[in-house]
Amino acid sequence: MESYEILWKSILKELENTVNSLIYITYIEVLKPIDIIGDRLILTTSSTLISDTVEQKCAEQIREALRKCNESVTDFSIVIDGKNKNLKEEIEKIDFGNVQTAGTAINPKFTFDSFVVGPTNEFIYAAAKAVAENPGESYNPLFIYGGTGLGKTHILMAIANYIKINKPSLKVLYATCEQFMNQMIDSIGRNKATPQEFRNKYRGVDILLIDDVQFLANKQGTQTEFFHTFNELVMQNKQIVLTSDRPPKEIDVLEERLRTRFEGGLLADVQPPDLETRTAILRRKADELKCVIDTKVLTYIAELGNGDVRTLLGKLTKIVFFSKLHEKIITIDLVNEALKESFNEKQEELKVEDIINCVANFYKISKADILSKKKNKEIVEARQVCIYLISDLMTLPLAAIGQKIGGKDHSTVIYARDKISDQIKTDSKLNTEINDLRKMLLKQ
Repeated sequence: MESYEILWKSILKELENTVNSLIYITYIEVLKPIDIIGDRLILTTSSTLISDTVEQKCAEQIREALRKCNESVTDFSIVIDGKNKNLKEEIEKIDFGNVQTAGTAINPKFTFDSFVVGPTNEFIYAAAKAVAENPGESYNPLFIYGGTGLGKTHILMAIANYIKINKPSLKVLYATCEQFMNQMIDSIGRNKATPQEFRNKYRGVDILLIDDVQFLANKQGTQTEFFHTFNELVMQNKQIVLTSDRPPKEIDVLEERLRTRFEGGLLADVQPPDLETRTAILRRKADELKCVIDTKVLTYIAELGNGDVRTLLGKLTKIVFFSKLHEKIITIDLVNEALKESFNEKQEELKVEDIINCVANFYKISKADILSKKKNKEIVEARQVCIYLISDLMTLPLAAIGQKIGGKDHSTVIYARDKISDQIKTDSKLNTEINDLRKMLLKQ
């Protein structure tokens, strides 16, 4: 269950006792949560009547329930999802502030002050702060890379928020690589913005922040467009900051001219935080939630994490919800109870990247090797284990699994899955390894 679904359930419990029962059943209970963007819960309905009635009759009661259930989410918006409505476009119409975005709002809570600095991330913090203070003057581009949940997006948004407050005359644009690609495709389609309008949008800014540029791999048309956007901005001394889950040299099928430009600025590697930093991050989040938690308990929670801060904060959120739901103080026993209750939900929450990272760490090889075409015995075996676990723990089509594992074809996925499935029946060592990996993934 997603965090916004958990939050909405808690809100409904609050509203059930405070809102007229007829209004609750007819207009509120039928709303569906679809996301949390910044400090706002996004709800959807197919009825304009329902949306208007909620806004007019019980908006403040919903906001009050939000404040009681989650201190960091204080407002809501309702978007209409109907036959003649594009849900994504409706969300984009919501006013989240004056920083320009390309479909994803800048979270005002992601600032330099809220970024917990430790030994593994102090370099990237200093580099990003320097870029925000003097955009275009040094470290251009700034290329940040590292695993998922380590704060790369937080740093991008911290730059945007700093510019918004301290240099409001500058134009900053934040987008994911996928949004850049989708908008480029839209710009050459019928009844959409023209290619020139698209180019003006991305090339007419002072600071361009692009998340997850590893998705440029294998997309030649997008790479060409991005190359020209990159060149034009750099020639005008405009600042570019990019994030990726891997360094430029490990992004497969990336044009050499782009690779050299990505490497022409400052490369910053974000490493997983140490135990002390993870504990400090949890302490700050607990303070935001106005929840008192003993340091020994926070350290215990921090030890459950594998360095993925996003996953760790998700665990803390579940623990806090569980504590409020049962009106109990957060102890180590309560932590175990809360996380045990969510164990069965873990399979739905797993991501392919979680499995790849876990297998790579377990066999002490790089994620890039698993996604590569290398034929070394140890790499091939780890890759096959990855495919087996994805098939076993997730409900993805075989073709989608192949695409996630470096673009492998359908037959390769079937072969790997069936080989491991047969091998664990006779190979006790491999069977133990698979079971250990499965437990590690389901306990993350």
